[in-house]
Amino acid sequence: MASISFNKNYDYANYEQVYDFSTLLGNDAKTSGNVLSDYASIKSGSYGKLLKSYYAKMDAESASSSKDTTQKLTLMRSNADSLKKSADALKDTSLWEKKKITKTDEKTGEKMEEEDYDWNAITKAVKSFIDDYNSVVEETGSSETKDVLRNAAWMTNITSNAQNLLSKVGITIGKGNKLELDEEALKNARMTDLKTLFTGSGSFADKISRKAESISSAAARTKGAAYTSKGSYSDTLSKLFSSTIDEKIGDKKTDKKIEEKKIDKKTEK
Repeated sequence: MASISFNKNYDYANYEQVYDFSTLLGNDAKTSGNVLSDYASIKSGSYGKLLKSYYAKMDAESASSSKDTTQKLTLMRSNADSLKKSADALKDTSLWEKKKITKTDEKTGEKMEEEDYDWNAITKAVKSFIDDYNSVVEETGSSETKDVLRNAAWMTNITSNAQNLLSKVGITIGKGNKLELDEEALKNARMTDLKTLFTGSGSFADKISRKAESISSAAARTKGAAYTSKGSYSDTLSKLFSSTIDEKIGDKKTDKKIEEKKIDKKTEK
């Protein structure tokens, strides 16, 4: 007897189209009857209901892959955009070039001009980057949007891989994957280490900039939220779940509602 096989290109709903059961009629009647009986059980029994509920859930997830509110998505996108901007500022080679700096002698009060790195500007740029980075980590850490979470995880992994070099310039990874800065250590860091971290294609700053852009894009392309402000499913998902899962599996609450409706109709008559 020919065996029944599922074509991977078809789903459960197309089961009847995949296999022509008329070929079974020419075989042993008892065997064919068993196969047809099994098919009927699969199609209309509990197994079929479970499959339908599974596909309904998949459709629901496709309809909305996020449980984040629009406000949260907007905030995550804004934070990611700020991080990209501050990371790109660190990539600016002019920040790491010596300039004519006017300094005041602490003892004499005399002002003098000398060539040095603008450590005030460098410190400000690094602090801005760290603040933006920590805001993204904090906000995405509670996100329910898969693409946002995935890119945020990749971003923290990039940072983890660079922690040895980061520690050499006074930047450490603290609690909750947030960055901490030792300003004194930053000012005493070797310029070669700073340039390696923050300048050029493939540098730490460049990778974070690109990952921040990915987080922003993920938040921007997510449509709506799966939950309303009251904590319930949105209308689309609510209808989908109640009609395809609860009723088909036989949820007790749903069965009770159906019975109540029947009683109301009889009363009306």
